[in-house]
Amino acid sequence: MAKILMIQGTMSNAGKSLLTAGLLRIMKEDGYLAAPFKSQNMALNSFITEEGLEMGRAQVVQAEAAGVKPEADMNPILLKPTTDTGSQVIVGGVHVGNMKAREYFAYKKTLIPRILESFHRLEQRYDVIVIEGAGSPAEINLKQDDIVNMGLAELVDAPVLLVGDIDRGGVFAQLYGTVMLLSEEERARVKGLIINKFRGDKTILDPGVAMIEKLCGIPVVGVVPYMDVELEDEDSLGVHLAGSSHKGLVRIAVIRLPRISNFTDFQVFLSMPEVHLKYVSRVEELGNPDLMILPGTKSTMDDLLWLRESGLEAAVLKRVQAGTPVFGICGGFQMMGMTLHDPKGVESLRTNLRGMEILPVDTEYEDEKTRTRVRGDVGQVTGALSCLSGMAVEGYEIHMGSTRRRKEGQVFSYVSPSGAGGDGMGSKDGTKEDGAWQDSCYGTYIHGFFDGKGIAEAVVRALLDKKGLTMEQVSHVDYGAYKEQQYNRLAGMLRDYVDMEMVYRIMG
Repeated sequence: MAKILMIQGTMSNAGKSLLTAGLLRIMKEDGYLAAPFKSQNMALNSFITEEGLEMGRAQVVQAEAAGVKPEADMNPILLKPTTDTGSQVIVGGVHVGNMKAREYFAYKKTLIPRILESFHRLEQRYDVIVIEGAGSPAEINLKQDDIVNMGLAELVDAPVLLVGDIDRGGVFAQLYGTVMLLSEEERARVKGLIINKFRGDKTILDPGVAMIEKLCGIPVVGVVPYMDVELEDEDSLGVHLAGSSHKGLVRIAVIRLPRISNFTDFQVFLSMPEVHLKYVSRVEELGNPDLMILPGTKSTMDDLLWLRESGLEAAVLKRVQAGTPVFGICGGFQMMGMTLHDPKGVESLRTNLRGMEILPVDTEYEDEKTRTRVRGDVGQVTGALSCLSGMAVEGYEIHMGSTRRRKEGQVFSYVSPSGAGGDGMGSKDGTKEDGAWQDSCYGTYIHGFFDGKGIAEAVVRALLDKKGLTMEQVSHVDYGAYKEQQYNRLAGMLRDYVDMEMVYRIMG
């Protein structure tokens, strides 16, 4: 049976996901077959496995760090917020319905057998499982029904490392307060403390480290510096939503919708110094970009109304008329269409909504959710991104609703689905027709589109060419190799600042 370690935090965004990924990469380097696990994740960034099942992207990143294939057992429950008080609930990779918070709290205890089934399947196949908690284990109003922090640690008998975020200040109060709010039995499970995101001279911190060890009776196993690594973030708290820090010649504007999902679709551009990627939520921020992107969203119709009311729709349409290319993915693609219909109230309380009228397509929302991996080729397209014609694409679809092209519409790509729950836009030679395009406006359902081999590079070269510029130093971006480099950097930094011998002893 696998050895177990659990990473809990004093708060959300303390760095649990990144530390979990780094520890998994270290264990891979040390010869262990390791897997991540998070019983319940709340995030709008999700992924479709080869089996057509849905899971949180944080566990996908962690699986990549461990060098193993992502599988839904690594994240048996995924909550995708639809409102401030409700979420779409995915269990075992399958959508089971939308629930209000109180309804879900009454329901979630019944999911414990499902959580344990997933965990035990992993436990029988891996040497090590590194579990990530959620939020804080000291939420005293939630502890009695906990299935993701100490409640889970007790169920699987996991030792715990508690992580505090010094960058936000008050790290000693975070650690001490969390430990003191735990029961005696829970406190006994905390075998080590980690101070994360430290900047400065560690010798100044050393007296505080000694004091917190004495106060809590728990050793500090690491003081980890603020790590500048380019890895995908779990949710919208991620710093990458601020965009790239470098000012490249190519300006890409991603519309930051209120319920933006899968913004990791654009992560590849952050690795390219030629690109200035920025997220735009106000008209005055749009400026004169070389490419506009409408991303995925959990609530397409509501976010389209926000786009309209904020004035950004008019600003985008004005840029489209001036010849600026626009690219829509999933919900963004649906918005670009002529109409959106929701007769069953699946997506919104509104039955019908006018689209942005950029592409000649219509979308109707249905009860069944599309979740499938796809692979294929872009069709023959013209306009600013004609360079994409014939390029190989691979990714996944995850959406409610199906989209139909009008007779004047043109197919963006032809793909072959795999996994459950396909959606059709017609077919050709046994493949499925995906998306649509017109002039320099393009839409697709494929998440991960820009991660395809050579695609991001081709887009950047085309945009530079449109500006009358050449950039011979634009090198081929092998995003897979780039991510491997980042995982190795992360592991190397953690080895320098975390006592791995103590961590292995804690795991037995």
